[in-house]
Amino acid sequence: MIEIGKTLISDDVVEEAFVCDLQKCKGACCVEGDLGAPLLEEELPLIGEVLDLVKPYLAEEAIEVLEREGGYILDEDKDYSTSTINNKECAFAFYDDGGILKCSIEQAHKDGKTDFKKPISCHLYPVRISKLPEFEALNYDRWSICSSACDLGKELKVPVYKFLKEALIRKFGVDWYHELEMKIRDRLDQSSP
Repeated sequence: MIEIGKTLISDDVVEEAFVCDLQKCKGACCVEGDLGAPLLEEELPLIGEVLDLVKPYLAEEAIEVLEREGGYILDEDKDYSTSTINNKECAFAFYDDGGILKCSIEQAHKDGKTDFKKPISCHLYPVRISKLPEFEALNYDRWSICSSACDLGKELKVPVYKFLKEALIRKFGVDWYHELEMKIRDRLDQSSP
């Protein structure tokens, strides 16, 4: 475990390998699971702002869900998540020409229509953040649908924290990320003979 300020980073985030392999998984994380993408309360207005911007990317069924429910729901645990189509795929997901699920928010961002890249929970995946009384705990979320990402990460020798560099900097800042790298180097130096 690594501690930086009010964050605790599990060893798996440092030691496990991961690189998304969309050609193999086809974006399954956008459709699997019980709920849509977890959302922070401060992301809710941003979701509202992009609703009309993302419609050109979406199928009619997704547009109907977003018009009926809005872009998010409050679940039974009092947490927010993106709306879904039939309790399955995220309503913001769309299939590209290769049959891969992609995020319409991220596509609108790439196309210069919004500054909002996508929900931070999506950007940080496979890391999930848990709120503790004094800390935020960053844990690696193992999921069978990501086995190809684990294989590719091992092949390319890319640990989770390096794969998520941009997302971790977005969430915690560049100084936080540099401190994480420094603590990892210190740990490696101490373990070297």
